[in-house]
Amino acid sequence: MTAPRVDVYRANPVARLLAALLIGVILIFSIDWVSALTALVLETVLLLLSGIPIGKVLRRSLPVVIAGLLTALTILLYGQPSGTVHAQFLLVTISDGSIALAAATLLRVLAIGLPSILLFLDIDPTDLADGLAQILRLPARFVLGALAGFRLIGLLQQDWRYLGYARRARGVADHGRIRRSAGQAFALLVFAVRRGAKLATAMEARGFGAHPTRTWARESALSKSDIAIVAIGAAIGATSIAVAVLAGTWSFIGAR
Repeated sequence: MTAPRVDVYRANPVARLLAALLIGVILIFSIDWVSALTALVLETVLLLLSGIPIGKVLRRSLPVVIAGLLTALTILLYGQPSGTVHAQFLLVTISDGSIALAAATLLRVLAIGLPSILLFLDIDPTDLADGLAQILRLPARFVLGALAGFRLIGLLQQDWRYLGYARRARGVADHGRIRRSAGQAFALLVFAVRRGAKLATAMEARGFGAHPTRTWARESALSKSDIAIVAIGAAIGATSIAVAVLAGTWSFIGAR
Protein backbone atom coordinates (compact mmCIF):
# COMPACT_ATOMS: atom_id res chain seq x y z
CA MET A 1 0.00 0.00 0.00
CA THR A 2 1.52 3.29 -1.09
CA ALA A 3 1.40 6.37 1.09
CA PRO A 4 -0.86 9.24 0.01
CA ARG A 5 0.92 12.03 -1.82
CA VAL A 6 0.33 15.72 -1.35
CA ASP A 7 0.74 17.29 -4.78
CA VAL A 8 2.26 20.66 -3.95
CA TYR A 9 3.46 21.38 -7.48
CA ARG A 10 -0.07 21.52 -8.92
CA ALA A 11 -1.56 23.51 -6.07
CA ASN A 12 -2.70 27.07 -6.62
CA PRO A 13 -0.01 29.53 -5.45
CA VAL A 14 -2.58 31.36 -3.35
CA ALA A 15 -3.35 28.13 -1.50
CA ARG A 16 0.36 27.68 -0.80
CA LEU A 17 0.61 31.28 0.40
CA LEU A 18 -2.37 30.95 2.73
CA ALA A 19 -1.09 27.65 4.16
CA ALA A 20 2.35 29.12 4.89
CA LEU A 21 0.79 32.26 6.42
CA LEU A 22 -1.49 30.22 8.67
CA ILE A 23 1.41 28.18 10.01
CA GLY A 24 3.63 31.22 10.50
CA VAL A 25 1.00 33.43 12.14
CA ILE A 26 -0.10 30.71 14.56
CA LEU A 27 3.47 29.90 15.59
CA ILE A 28 4.30 33.56 16.19
CA PHE A 29 1.94 33.70 19.18
CA SER A 30 4.07 31.37 21.30
CA ILE A 31 7.76 31.02 22.14
CA ASP A 32 7.79 27.51 23.59
CA TRP A 33 9.80 24.68 22.04
CA VAL A 34 7.04 22.03 22.08
CA SER A 35 4.76 23.78 19.59
CA ALA A 36 7.70 24.57 17.30
CA LEU A 37 8.99 20.99 17.42
CA THR A 38 5.50 19.60 16.79
CA ALA A 39 5.03 21.85 13.77
CA LEU A 40 8.48 20.96 12.46
CA VAL A 41 7.76 17.22 12.71
CA LEU A 42 4.42 17.58 10.94
CA GLU A 43 6.00 19.68 8.21
CA THR A 44 8.70 17.04 7.72
CA VAL A 45 6.00 14.38 7.29
CA LEU A 46 4.26 16.62 4.76
CA LEU A 47 7.58 17.07 2.95
CA LEU A 48 8.06 13.31 2.69
CA LEU A 49 4.52 12.86 1.37
CA SER A 50 4.90 15.64 -1.21
CA GLY A 51 7.48 13.77 -3.27
CA ILE A 52 9.81 16.79 -3.51
CA PRO A 53 13.49 15.72 -3.66
CA ILE A 54 15.03 16.05 -0.20
CA GLY A 55 18.33 17.34 -1.58
CA LYS A 56 16.58 20.16 -3.40
CA VAL A 57 14.76 21.23 -0.25
CA LEU A 58 17.96 21.07 1.82
CA ARG A 59 19.79 23.33 -0.64
CA ARG A 60 16.97 25.85 -0.67
CA SER A 61 16.57 25.80 3.12
CA LEU A 62 20.26 26.41 3.87
CA PRO A 63 19.81 30.21 4.31
CA VAL A 64 16.95 29.58 6.75
CA VAL A 65 19.10 27.15 8.75
CA ILE A 66 21.99 29.63 8.89
CA ALA A 67 19.66 32.46 9.95
CA GLY A 68 18.15 30.25 12.66
CA LEU A 69 21.55 29.24 14.01
CA LEU A 70 22.77 32.85 14.14
CA THR A 71 19.58 33.98 15.87
CA ALA A 72 19.81 31.15 18.39
CA LEU A 73 23.48 31.95 19.07
CA THR A 74 22.65 35.59 19.76
CA ILE A 75 19.91 34.65 22.20
CA LEU A 76 22.15 32.05 23.83
CA LEU A 77 24.86 34.62 24.54
CA TYR A 78 22.79 37.73 25.24
CA GLY A 79 19.36 36.40 26.26
CA GLN A 80 17.77 37.21 29.60
CA PRO A 81 19.45 34.97 32.18
CA SER A 82 17.36 32.71 34.40
CA GLY A 83 18.03 29.56 36.35
CA THR A 84 21.56 28.22 36.68
CA VAL A 85 24.29 30.36 35.12
CA HIS A 86 26.83 28.19 33.30
CA ALA A 87 29.17 30.85 31.91
CA GLN A 88 29.51 34.62 32.18
CA PHE A 89 31.89 37.08 30.56
CA LEU A 90 31.17 40.83 30.31
CA LEU A 91 27.76 41.06 28.58
CA VAL A 92 27.69 37.36 27.70
CA THR A 93 25.67 35.18 30.07
CA ILE A 94 24.78 31.57 29.34
CA SER A 95 22.09 30.20 31.62
CA ASP A 96 19.35 27.59 31.60
CA GLY A 97 16.84 30.19 30.45
CA SER A 98 18.95 31.45 27.55
CA ILE A 99 19.68 27.88 26.43
CA ALA A 100 16.00 26.95 26.45
CA LEU A 101 15.02 30.17 24.68
CA ALA A 102 17.75 29.72 22.05
CA ALA A 103 16.60 26.16 21.30
CA ALA A 104 12.97 27.27 21.06
CA THR A 105 13.93 30.13 18.75
CA LEU A 106 15.91 27.84 16.44
CA LEU A 107 13.03 25.39 16.20
CA ARG A 108 10.58 28.22 15.59
CA VAL A 109 12.65 29.75 12.79
CA LEU A 110 12.89 26.35 11.11
CA ALA A 111 9.18 25.64 11.62
CA ILE A 112 8.21 28.96 10.05
CA GLY A 113 10.83 28.89 7.29
CA LEU A 114 10.34 25.29 6.13
CA PRO A 115 6.74 25.83 4.88
CA SER A 116 7.95 28.75 2.78
CA ILE A 117 10.60 26.53 1.20
CA LEU A 118 8.20 23.63 0.72
CA LEU A 119 5.21 25.59 -0.58
CA PHE A 120 7.04 28.14 -2.73
CA LEU A 121 9.44 25.73 -4.40
CA ASP A 122 9.47 26.41 -8.18
CA ILE A 123 6.39 28.62 -8.06
CA ASP A 124 5.31 30.44 -11.23
CA PRO A 125 5.14 34.22 -10.62
CA THR A 126 2.45 34.64 -13.28
CA ASP A 127 0.23 32.02 -11.61
CA LEU A 128 0.77 33.74 -8.26
CA ALA A 129 -0.17 37.12 -9.73
CA ASP A 130 -3.31 35.65 -11.31
CA GLY A 131 -4.34 34.16 -7.99
CA LEU A 132 -3.65 37.32 -5.98
CA ALA A 133 -5.77 39.41 -8.34
CA GLN A 134 -8.62 36.97 -8.98
CA ILE A 135 -8.91 35.09 -5.67
CA LEU A 136 -7.68 37.57 -3.06
CA ARG A 137 -8.99 40.55 -5.09
CA LEU A 138 -5.82 42.60 -4.78
CA PRO A 139 -5.63 45.66 -7.07
CA ALA A 140 -4.70 44.54 -10.57
CA ARG A 141 -2.50 47.59 -11.10
CA PHE A 142 -0.36 46.73 -8.10
CA VAL A 143 -0.22 42.99 -8.90
CA LEU A 144 0.76 43.44 -12.53
CA GLY A 145 3.32 46.10 -11.68
CA ALA A 146 4.91 43.83 -9.08
CA LEU A 147 4.89 40.92 -11.55
CA ALA A 148 6.57 43.03 -14.23
CA GLY A 149 9.22 44.17 -11.76
CA PHE A 150 9.79 40.61 -10.56
CA ARG A 151 10.28 39.45 -14.12
CA LEU A 152 13.06 42.01 -14.53
CA ILE A 153 15.01 40.81 -11.49
CA GLY A 154 16.54 38.02 -13.54
CA LEU A 155 18.01 40.59 -15.90
CA LEU A 156 20.06 42.26 -13.16
CA GLN A 157 22.59 39.43 -13.05
CA GLN A 158 22.93 39.49 -16.82
CA ASP A 159 23.35 43.28 -16.81
CA TRP A 160 25.98 43.03 -14.09
CA ARG A 161 27.97 40.54 -16.15
CA TYR A 162 27.75 42.60 -19.33
CA LEU A 163 28.74 45.77 -17.47
CA GLY A 164 31.83 43.96 -16.20
CA TYR A 165 32.73 42.87 -19.73
CA ALA A 166 32.29 46.40 -21.09
CA ARG A 167 34.35 48.02 -18.34
CA ARG A 168 37.15 45.51 -18.76
CA ALA A 169 37.14 46.10 -22.52
CA ARG A 170 37.66 49.83 -21.89
CA GLY A 171 40.35 49.17 -19.29
CA VAL A 172 38.30 50.72 -16.48
CA ALA A 173 38.12 47.63 -14.28
CA ASP A 174 41.81 46.73 -14.20
CA HIS A 175 42.53 48.07 -10.70
CA GLY A 176 40.66 48.77 -7.48
CA ARG A 177 38.05 46.06 -6.87
CA ILE A 178 36.06 48.11 -4.33
CA ARG A 179 35.99 51.22 -6.50
CA ARG A 180 35.13 49.12 -9.56
CA SER A 181 32.24 47.40 -7.79
CA ALA A 182 30.84 50.72 -6.51
CA GLY A 183 30.92 52.29 -9.98
CA GLN A 184 29.46 49.19 -11.57
CA ALA A 185 26.67 49.07 -8.99
CA PHE A 186 25.76 52.70 -9.73
CA ALA A 187 25.67 51.95 -13.46
CA LEU A 188 23.44 48.96 -12.79
CA LEU A 189 21.09 51.16 -10.77
CA VAL A 190 20.87 53.62 -13.67
CA PHE A 191 20.08 50.77 -16.06
CA ALA A 192 17.36 49.45 -13.74
CA VAL A 193 15.70 52.87 -13.37
CA ARG A 194 15.73 53.44 -17.14
CA ARG A 195 14.31 49.98 -17.82
CA GLY A 196 11.61 50.48 -15.19
CA ALA A 197 10.60 53.81 -16.72
CA LYS A 198 10.37 52.26 -20.19
CA LEU A 199 8.34 49.35 -18.82
CA ALA A 200 5.92 51.70 -17.04
CA THR A 201 5.47 53.73 -20.22
CA ALA A 202 4.85 50.58 -22.26
CA MET A 203 2.29 49.28 -19.75
CA GLU A 204 0.47 52.60 -19.72
CA ALA A 205 0.41 52.61 -23.55
CA ARG A 206 -1.21 49.16 -23.51
CA GLY A 207 -3.93 50.30 -21.12
CA PHE A 208 -2.77 48.64 -17.91
CA GLY A 209 -4.71 50.19 -15.05
CA ALA A 210 -6.89 52.34 -17.30
CA HIS A 211 -10.11 50.62 -16.16
CA PRO A 212 -11.17 49.44 -12.70
CA THR A 213 -12.02 45.98 -14.01
CA ARG A 214 -10.09 43.85 -16.47
CA THR A 215 -10.14 40.41 -18.04
CA TRP A 216 -7.56 37.69 -17.47
CA ALA A 217 -6.00 35.30 -19.95
CA ARG A 218 -6.00 32.46 -17.42
CA GLU A 219 -8.63 31.82 -14.80
CA SER A 220 -7.40 31.20 -11.27
CA ALA A 221 -9.61 29.44 -8.71
CA LEU A 222 -9.20 27.26 -5.65
CA SER A 223 -9.97 23.58 -6.15
CA LYS A 224 -10.79 21.00 -3.48
CA SER A 225 -7.14 19.96 -3.29
CA ASP A 226 -6.11 23.61 -2.82
CA ILE A 227 -8.57 24.00 0.04
CA ALA A 228 -7.19 20.77 1.52
CA ILE A 229 -3.66 22.25 1.49
CA VAL A 230 -4.90 25.36 3.29
CA ALA A 231 -6.69 23.12 5.80
CA ILE A 232 -3.48 21.12 6.33
CA GLY A 233 -1.60 24.34 7.10
CA ALA A 234 -4.26 25.39 9.62
CA ALA A 235 -4.26 21.88 11.13
CA ILE A 236 -0.46 21.94 11.60
CA GLY A 237 -0.65 25.25 13.44
CA ALA A 238 -3.63 24.23 15.57
CA THR A 239 -2.10 20.85 16.42
CA SER A 240 1.18 22.43 17.51
CA ILE A 241 -0.67 24.79 19.85
CA ALA A 242 -2.84 21.96 21.24
CA VAL A 243 0.20 19.77 21.98
CA ALA A 244 1.96 22.68 23.70
CA VAL A 245 -1.12 23.42 25.83
CA LEU A 246 -1.46 19.75 26.81
CA ALA A 247 2.26 19.58 27.64
CA GLY A 248 1.97 22.72 29.79
CA THR A 249 4.67 24.61 27.87
CA TRP A 250 2.41 27.06 26.04
CA SER A 251 3.70 30.57 26.60
CA PHE A 252 1.88 33.44 24.92
CA ILE A 253 4.44 35.84 23.51
CA GLY A 254 2.53 38.89 24.71
CA ALA A 255 2.82 37.73 28.31
CA ARG A 256 6.59 38.18 28.34
